[in-house]
Amino acid sequence: MWAQVWGFLYSNYFRFWLKWILRLLTGKCELQRLLGGVEAGARRTLSVGNGGAGAGAARLPRKRRVLRNAVHVEEAEVEKCVRDVMKEKKIEQKDTGFKKNLHISLLQISGYKKLYLNVENLRKVPYDSENEEHEEQLIELWNLLMPHENLKARITKQWCDIGFQGDDPKTDFRGMGLLGLVNLVYFSKHYTSEARQILSRSNHPKLGYSYAIVGINLTEMAYSLLKNGALKAHLYNMVSGLPQMEHFHQFYCYLVYEFDKFWFEEEPESIMHFNQYREKFHEKIKGLLLDYNVVLTLQD
Repeated sequence: MWAQVWGFLYSNYFRFWLKWILRLLTGKCELQRLLGGVEAGARRTLSVGNGGAGAGAARLPRKRRVLRNAVHVEEAEVEKCVRDVMKEKKIEQKDTGFKKNLHISLLQISGYKKLYLNVENLRKVPYDSENEEHEEQLIELWNLLMPHENLKARITKQWCDIGFQGDDPKTDFRGMGLLGLVNLVYFSKHYTSEARQILSRSNHPKLGYSYAIVGINLTEMAYSLLKNGALKAHLYNMVSGLPQMEHFHQFYCYLVYEFDKFWFEEEPESIMHFNQYREKFHEKIKGLLLDYNVVLTLQD
């Protein structure tokens, strides 16, 4: 009860006077102190983003509305929003440090939203065996993973050798669409030796798993973490600007590499327990992503 009372008093009375006193002592508003006193990356940008969240715009004072609107703008509007915020808060335009830091944070926020839309759009594209580009990517995946063995036909049981369920991989892309294939190809192309090593390990007589199917499953994991905002800290620490599709693919590569290590360390009794261990791995990743300083890349 006392915690609730204190929270009410702080939010409605003490916080205003504390901010007023700090501005009087430092000559800087709360946003200036935040952008100048918090290290670049997730801590700074998440604080800026939270500062623009909350009540509906109609109920907010004009100064709060300016910042609230700023964290919802598109990339092209970021520069204008920075000027508007500085004007409304009476911050001199010559304060280049503030201008640069706010610009970076707003780019990261708008970029995260744009990245999610791009990933979502790719996920919605169904694999089409009549599409030449789709087919070329599928064949490229085979050639990257199995360079010394030629496909005998487009529809063949050979696809099971790289972890698909049947003789036509297109049926396995239903859940994640083209995104699942693009992720698999990206990992195989940029980390070819690691991909081949993991494929070899996935054929273990006791601890084996279906490489391609698990890879698509991990695409769903990466997608869900992006969708619910869990990747914000990672991406804000990784990219000083606009997060791109490349950065999403890099995170996926991290998941594939780390899941393989996790699977063999856990030594499941059989593949029948996959969902249980998949969820345990998911919880582990979510825990890592709670760290404000997190950066999860394969290079690490």
